[in-house]
Amino acid sequence: MSWRSSFRCSKFRHVFGKPSTKEHSYDGVPITRSVHDNHYCSANPCFIAVVTECAGGGSFLVLPIHHTGRVDPQHPRVCGHSGRVLDVKWNPFDDHCIASCSEDCTVKIWDIPVCGVQQNLTKARKTLIGHSRRVGLIEWHPTAENLLLSSAYDYKVLLWDVSQMGAVLRYPVRVVLMPVYNRYPSDTLLLSVSFNSDGSRLAVTSKDRRVRVLDPRTGKILQVSSSKSHRASKVLYIGGLKMLLSTGSSPWNHRQIVLWDPDDLSEPLYEEDLDGSAGVLFPFYDPDTHMLYLAGKGDGNIRYYELSAEKPYISFLTEYRSLLPQKGLGVMPKRGLDVSACEIFRFYRLIAIKDLVEPLSMIVPRKESGIFQEDLFPVTAGNQAAMTAQEWLSGINRGQLDAKYPREVSDLSGWQPDETQIPLWTYCCTPHCCEPAERPPPTTESEVSSRRESCVCAERKLLVSPLPANKLCFYISAPASILQTARRDQRPERTT
Repeated sequence: MSWRSSFRCSKFRHVFGKPSTKEHSYDGVPITRSVHDNHYCSANPCFIAVVTECAGGGSFLVLPIHHTGRVDPQHPRVCGHSGRVLDVKWNPFDDHCIASCSEDCTVKIWDIPVCGVQQNLTKARKTLIGHSRRVGLIEWHPTAENLLLSSAYDYKVLLWDVSQMGAVLRYPVRVVLMPVYNRYPSDTLLLSVSFNSDGSRLAVTSKDRRVRVLDPRTGKILQVSSSKSHRASKVLYIGGLKMLLSTGSSPWNHRQIVLWDPDDLSEPLYEEDLDGSAGVLFPFYDPDTHMLYLAGKGDGNIRYYELSAEKPYISFLTEYRSLLPQKGLGVMPKRGLDVSACEIFRFYRLIAIKDLVEPLSMIVPRKESGIFQEDLFPVTAGNQAAMTAQEWLSGINRGQLDAKYPREVSDLSGWQPDETQIPLWTYCCTPHCCEPAERPPPTTESEVSSRRESCVCAERKLLVSPLPANKLCFYISAPASILQTARRDQRPERTT
């Protein structure tokens, strides 16, 4: 009998989480105290949105991604809802468009200015009125433009085309689920939703704790899980591997992860009990690296796994641990990561007890830094829609448009579309995980004098033409002693 090692070699086995310092985090954010099992945070390469606590109505905060540090308590907010905001989601194809749902039974579409929110934003571009009770879930279509799914506590699941004319939309383009004959079955009250990679299938978990696969165009239920040993809370399509992952609890109230075949939900492919905690497990999947991240609500740790199409399907790598519990998490899209630092994933942890939003970078350690690592950053999903809403409604299915990273290290701030004629993205990467570079102390008198002159010129330049906060980090910071010496040399001599 030949010996076989149980150790599985993986290039991601040394992935570690690097939290940002307080200066590179968002401090003083009054995070909402809502008890819904949502993320309450959404990020893109330009902005980060966080649902906040307020009296009389609902609001959320939109900050430029580089606006780190202490947040002004009087910072303008998006406050057009009359009830508490329950979820926010950025449009995957428009970095200045965000959707929000609320307890006031409405869904609103907002246009965020390029310079950010400079005053309280109360007028939405679109208001979707089709629900009679609070709206708990919203989800953008992954490939079709301007399609938004909403689920509410009136047992309705609606699909909207937000490109239709008018500031108020009352009629959705599709009714996916709704009560029949005034009956309110528990399978139409959704806990989570997830589209597959081309948007032709919709996986949901309901109040009856079962997993279902639907046709989002007709609302027809294609598959229903029948396992009594798993009560599902969250569900996620595993793109590229043709699998579904659900998190929930076992009959003994142990938190579980389960893998399913989306074409046959009669029996699970894999089951694993994790621990006895009570918080909901939020799953996050990276289709480029096939890595799965599990973060529990109220936990301080995040587990990493690597998935494969062969048994045992899932392999545990390691976990990030923190003493501060997270209320929710936002995720930066791949096009906003710092490629030069080998950052493969980034979370935004909502730490409610500290009023803090902490960026957490997942980094693969490599000996040669600053060199593009082709094995870590393959072709990935871009920010261009594959088709219009009307094409998808007519029955057309198309996958996501791919984009590739630049090969030159000097051009890591932008992306290139993969063999398409779409113009380059103009925004830059957001290196939260990078520490400011330090300069060695001067060794000669000439070097001291040259640094004094450069510091004085930099001070004069900042005083004459002040730069925005997101550009100040690119200036090389000199030691405090040299700055003090330069200022002392420039002072006029006193005459007696």
